[in-house]
Amino acid sequence: MDTDAVKEQIVDVLKSCYDPEIPVNIYEMGLIYEIDVQQDGMTNIKMTLTSPNCPAAQSLPAEVETKVKDLEQVSDALIEIVWEPTWHIDMMTEDAKLELGIDY
Repeated sequence: MDTDAVKEQIVDVLKSCYDPEIPVNIYEMGLIYEIDVQQDGMTNIKMTLTSPNCPAAQSLPAEVETKVKDLEQVSDALIEIVWEPTWHIDMMTEDAKLELGIDY
C-alpha cells in the first residue's frame, strides 16, 4: 500500500469537513495535527478544535472518522482530540486567512 497516496486521499476528505461556525475547512484551519496511515490501512488522526467549548466538539470528530473510514484503503480510523499544542490562528494556512479576511 502506498501510505503517502492514502494520506493525500485523507487530506482531500478532510478538506470537505467544516466547523459549522467557520467557512474554512478543518485542514486549512490547521486543526489536523497528525495523520498516520499504517500498511494495514489503520489510520490514526490527531486533531484539535478551536476551543474546548467548540459546539462541534461531538459532531466534527465523528464526521472525520466516518469520512476517513469510507475510503477504500482505510481499514479503520481512530480520531484523537488533543489540546497540545493549543490551536492558534497562526496554524491556519495563508489561503484560510485570506478567506476569512485575516491580515497577519
